[in-house]
Amino acid sequence: MTRALKALVARDLALAARVGGSGALSLVFFLMIVALVPFALGPDLNLLSRIGPAILWLAAVLSTLIGLDRLFQADEEDGSLDLMTGAPVPLEGVVLAKVLAHWLTTGLPLALASPLFGLLVALDGRAMAATALTLLVGTPALTFVGAVGAALTASIRRGGLILAVVVLPLMIPTLIFGVSASEAALGGTVPFTTPLAILCALSLIAGVVGTLAAAAALRWSE
Repeated sequence: MTRALKALVARDLALAARVGGSGALSLVFFLMIVALVPFALGPDLNLLSRIGPAILWLAAVLSTLIGLDRLFQADEEDGSLDLMTGAPVPLEGVVLAKVLAHWLTTGLPLALASPLFGLLVALDGRAMAATALTLLVGTPALTFVGAVGAALTASIRRGGLILAVVVLPLMIPTLIFGVSASEAALGGTVPFTTPLAILCALSLIAGVVGTLAAAAALRWSE
């Protein structure tokens, strides 16, 4: 089973690289949001540095939605999902492998690129490192939550808007604690490890609940 799941992850990574994937689009969208916000707020560097982590986190949440609607829909359209459902590998394992591949091409690049993009919002070195760490820990929660919406809309053509409406409210707790952890690293009243631990817990909970819920949604849509 482990070999089959590794093959599925490698397959999704190869497909993402072959067609350009959602990872590059997510990075471009992430950059567009981070670059446009300073133009809207003006040249106040103190203001930008104060709300910079929130800008990066909000951009990451919106960028995670890029390509999520195709997470299961492409396999649904070409019949691959039926083969995966009928395979001896549990459907939960298939969901976990596909979500992991999506995070490797979307969430991980966003976290790694955030220090560079942090320069656009006047973040110092400590703020960049803290925000990158929180994104690295928190983006799996965003991806697993999004996977549930992707499974629910897998059989709906052009279900991207419906997916966003469904999953964005569920991403709010991750957004709140991600921003709180970033701000705590800059000298807030709450220790940095407290919201970071909660963020880790949210990712672990989302990993378990999201995998089970997405698999159940795919079985229900058959």
